[in-house]
Order: sequence, then structure tokens, then C-alpha cells
Amino acid sequence: MKQIAVITGASSGMGKEFVRQLAESRSRLDEIWLIARRKEALDEIRKAHPDRFFRLLPFDLEKEQSWKLYQEQLKQERPIIRVLINAAGYGVIGNTDEIGLMEQTGMIRLNCEALEAMTQISLPYLRRGSRIIQLASASAFLPQPGFNVYAASKAFVVSYSRALGRELRARGIYVTAVCPGPVQTEFFDRAEAVKKSPPYKKAFRASKERVVAKALNDAKKKRSMSVYGGAINLMRLGAKLIPHEWLLKGYR
Repeated sequence: MKQIAVITGASSGMGKEFVRQLAESRSRLDEIWLIARRKEALDEIRKAHPDRFFRLLPFDLEKEQSWKLYQEQLKQERPIIRVLINAAGYGVIGNTDEIGLMEQTGMIRLNCEALEAMTQISLPYLRRGSRIIQLASASAFLPQPGFNVYAASKAFVVSYSRALGRELRARGIYVTAVCPGPVQTEFFDRAEAVKKSPPYKKAFRASKERVVAKALNDAKKKRSMSVYGGAINLMRLGAKLIPHEWLLKGYR
């Protein structure tokens, strides 16, 4: 049976970096399945790694039909999924009255519903030793006025992933929720379409290479969460110890 990795959001940002690092690793994968809307971007990735076999699945995961197409691919191939990486997602900065309805519901659809659907569809094909890596965010640690839907969607990812990890532990399958702070990627091209990030957040943007490397290492170590950077770990601790109502007073 084929040993594969599946990566959603593979055409850009963190997803693309996961592809690069997996492709350049010594992992014994027969195929890497890449899922993203833009086929031309997936073609470029395949050209950049001619020694790896990629299966390109140009699916829009905001559409339920794409989930069904993925399920059909799995039924036909019957692979063993060694690594599932759900990196598809987006956020839009701005208050509720500044962001359109479709953008707000779209974040929930992609960040939550699609992630859960892809995980659920993949579960029958995971085996002992398989890993699930879910892209969450440090935004999940506390409510974020001006980024409220995105932060709430990532809080779902953390809660879902940690509970799922406990359920799957007896099967030897481990789930890691990746919770970086701001990362220097194309994410902000869309996120800042309505409003710019506060200047202090720009100062904390991390390199995607380091965040992804740590995420893969933490998943290998069976950790339930991967949090990159001292500042973000301090933020996580503060969100645990300080009442959120107090912290929210700091927002304008």
C-alpha cells in the first residue's frame, strides 16, 4: 500500500513550506498529495521537486463537492496516510461591521468545517504512527477584537485537535495543533485587505521555515501543541493566568 502525505493549502504560505520541507526530507513517502485551488501554483511546486512524486488535487475546500472528490480519491487508491497536514485557511483583519458576510462565513467554512471534514475523511486511512498536523494560531489563546471570527475559528481548531488527539492515542495516531504568532507569508496579502495589522504585531512576524521545522519536530515527538517563539509562549501563559476581560481592556 502506498505511504502518502496529504497537505491542504499547499500552494502558498505555510502549506507550501510544509511541502518543501517534507519533499526535501528523507521520509519514506511514495507520494505527496497537494490540495489547493490554484493548479498552476501546484504545477510549479512539482517542477521544483522533480525527484518526488506529487498527486495534484486542485480542489476548493470551501466547497463540499471537493471533500467528496477527495474521499473518492482515497477510496480508489486505498493508501496509508502517514502525515495529514491541514494548512488551508485564511483570516481578514477588521471589525465585524467592516467585513462582508461571505468573508466571515468563509473563514468558518474553510478554517473549521473543511479542516474537520478532511480530517474525518482521512481517518480510516491513518495507521499506528501516523501524524495529523492542524494549523491553528496563537490567536486561539484569547478573543481578538478586530480579528474575532478568525481567532474564534482557530480556537475551534485547538479544542478539536486536542480532544481528537486524546481519542486517537489508543490507535497510536497523534495530533498536533500548530499555534504560531504572525508568520511572514502571503497570508497578510488577503488578511490586510480591509485593515492593516497593528505595528507591534509586524515586529513579531516569524520565519515560516522555522515555524514549520518546529511543527514537524513537535509532531514527531507526539506533542499536542506546537508554539513557536518565547513571546508567543509568554502570551499563551498570560492568557491562561490573566482573566480575558482584563486583557480585552487593552484593545481599542
